[in-house]
Amino acid sequence: MRMVMLVEAPTSAGAYAPGQEDGPRALLDAGLVERLEAGGLVVHRGGRVSPFRWRPDPKSPRAANVGAVIDRAGQVAGLVRSAPGEGIVVVLGGDCTVGVGTVAGLLDRVERLGVVYVDRHADLNVPDSRIDGALDWMGVAHMLDVDGTLDELAALAGQRPMLSAGQVSFLGLGPHTDFEAKVIVDRALPVVDALSMASDPIGSARTALSPLAACDGLAIHFDVDLVDFLDAPLAENTDRGIAPSLAACGEALRELLADTRVRALTITEFNPHHGSQDGDSTQRLLDVLVNALSGAE
Repeated sequence: MRMVMLVEAPTSAGAYAPGQEDGPRALLDAGLVERLEAGGLVVHRGGRVSPFRWRPDPKSPRAANVGAVIDRAGQVAGLVRSAPGEGIVVVLGGDCTVGVGTVAGLLDRVERLGVVYVDRHADLNVPDSRIDGALDWMGVAHMLDVDGTLDELAALAGQRPMLSAGQVSFLGLGPHTDFEAKVIVDRALPVVDALSMASDPIGSARTALSPLAACDGLAIHFDVDLVDFLDAPLAENTDRGIAPSLAACGEALRELLADTRVRALTITEFNPHHGSQDGDSTQRLLDVLVNALSGAE
């Protein structure tokens, strides 16, 4: 039976506003552990990082709450690093910066790590390229050590860069900043856009995996803001209209997680306060995650 180790990362330090810090607890309270076990998985609890609720940080306007972001990503890295060798680590975020910790924690566990970044945003910005200061859309830039990244976060794994261009593949990408577009072109980063994923989620997942054929381990990063907000109001981001449905995201995740090289799944940007009051939105997300991890149709 497949083993899953759950790591809780209840932090919104890198976000635009609070809410995502409550995502891990909402999934657990909705029955995540019991549903995974009913799906035939062996579930272990792998620890919990120190909670952090977003707050304004006028002293660091270009990299808000940077100390908390680095500390929590470091805690995630430590918990992932200590996970058993078999099975999949599932990191329950939290904002997208926890994914930097997941990658950092995996680097000494595999020879060559590949990351499928399932997200509407490329997260390739750096503090000097954006005035808003939200580090949660700068995570991949720090993994790749793009010029202008913060030294301590980029070096979280003890090596720089954490990943090369041949180790990252984007799935579900929507509009991005001019700075991000230049990085994508300059580094020839492979992209499957949101419209392609919406129309053919399984084929798009296979396309995203193909550039990572030389990798012996994979991390899947799933930002729920990829989901069309009108279909399932789950995320901190309320964009709508061009994105895949929750069901389409589930099909793509199931295809990705069927790859035996997967070592970790990071789930980010789930804001349970945006969903339906009766909890139906959370249950729908739970269905998708359980089915993807268990391989159920």
